[in-house]
Amino acid sequence: MTVPESKEKTSSPSRGKGLVIINTGEGKGKTTAALGLLLRAWGHDMKVIMLQFVKKSTANFGEHRAARKIGIEIVPRGAGFTKGGKNEAENKRLSREQWEKAKELIGSGNYQVVVLDEFTYPLKYGWLSVEEVIAALDSRTAKVHVVITGRDAPEELIYFADMVTEMK
Repeated sequence: MTVPESKEKTSSPSRGKGLVIINTGEGKGKTTAALGLLLRAWGHDMKVIMLQFVKKSTANFGEHRAARKIGIEIVPRGAGFTKGGKNEAENKRLSREQWEKAKELIGSGNYQVVVLDEFTYPLKYGWLSVEEVIAALDSRTAKVHVVITGRDAPEELIYFADMVTEMK
């Protein structure tokens, strides 16, 4: 689906509606910005979770250690980033599993903020359908905010989102 350049969104999100926010671009800070939003929401007693795609399921980066200390859920699910597609089949399978969990959490209304970290990669590589993702986001519970991070966000998803930040 190609989005016409001249077509503009005609509606703006209401205050009571959850937003779809995308942090994309070649620069650093996409995940960091999402973590900041997650932390602020958690500080306002919102139930939050970050699901990480492609990052190794055994990941233990600084965000994982900090999150455990304060009680924020971060769930990595992947075989890791590699050059040459060494882990592609496993990442594809794990991305599908993680997306099924994401759809459940987004649709349940039990979380007010769901971050899908590095989620643009399964879309870019065709492991997940952009149309399926947009349909799930469009039918989510009204007050659920979804934050998506990663390079090369698909044009259709950018058009669908309420807010997009390009990191350079």
